Amino acid sequence: MRYVLQRLAFYLFTAWAAITINFFVPRLVPGDPVQALIAKNQGQIDTRSMHSLYVLFGLDKKQGLWDQYTAYLAQLSHGDLGVSFANFPTPVLDILKSSLPWTVGLAFCALLISFTTGTLLGVLMGWWRGSRLDSVLPVTTFISSIPPFWVGALMIAVLVAVGSSFPIGQGYDPGLVPGWDGAFIGSVVQHSLLPAAMLVVTSMSGWILSMRNMMVTVGSEDYITVAHAKGLRERRVMFSYAARNALLPNVSGFALAFGQIVGATFLVEIVFSYPGIGYQTMQAVGATDFPLLQGIFLVTTMFVLVANLLADVAYLFLDPRTRKEG
Repeated sequence: MRYVLQRLAFYLFTAWAAITINFFVPRLVPGDPVQALIAKNQGQIDTRSMHSLYVLFGLDKKQGLWDQYTAYLAQLSHGDLGVSFANFPTPVLDILKSSLPWTVGLAFCALLISFTTGTLLGVLMGWWRGSRLDSVLPVTTFISSIPPFWVGALMIAVLVAVGSSFPIGQGYDPGLVPGWDGAFIGSVVQHSLLPAAMLVVTSMSGWILSMRNMMVTVGSEDYITVAHAKGLRERRVMFSYAARNALLPNVSGFALAFGQIVGATFLVEIVFSYPGIGYQTMQAVGATDFPLLQGIFLVTTMFVLVANLLADVAYLFLDPRTRKEG
């Protein structure tokens, strides 16, 4: 219990630090976003309402920095991430609600497939080292060394053509109504095949290599020799004794990899015009939409922190030593 409380306190502090950085970054960037918004929408926004816009965006110059900071924290406590500049007056939260599920779904599915497949291959390669399975490792290592966006461009050039079953652009076929029906789900899966495949093939070698090395190390431990001497089946020794102990570093790396694969997903979405957070980030950067960029940064950071916290809890159950007091 003490271990969980310590980790929870650490992540709460990290979340506060991320929120604080998120508050100060737009205020340190040169320029006046309200003036830019008025110039961009000439004739549509009355300059007499300028003060109201400063108040709306939390940039009221009549308030001190501390008052703006406390107002920002109060705003976040109500789930209000502000109003988008480029999509004024659409709230940032509404934009994120429409694009975040695409990014999280794509990144989580790709990470889960990559982790499961890579870990299983690493277990088999480490247990039967020197076999033909080892020839897979150089191939996956070579692919992972190639930049993901280049792999995506290559996939588009080779696999996408007229009548291809690998469409790009959007998350589903035009004309379909989003819902839990077979046609919509099938279209979503079809549109996500190439982006997910790109993320899987460029991230799988790390799981294979780390798991293989840990299996080789664990395989020489005394308890593995004792398990063999007791006459246990080889499959049980491999999975219940060797793989279970070798898995611990990969579990810790899973949460860290979630943050990395989310970053890679941003590039993937831009390459494939996938309607997720990465595509919205590109649009926000081009339009200097600071509230939207703030919202994307904050939500992405929170997701990564939650993933790390869950990995720590999983580590607690897998490794009994973390449950020992003192």
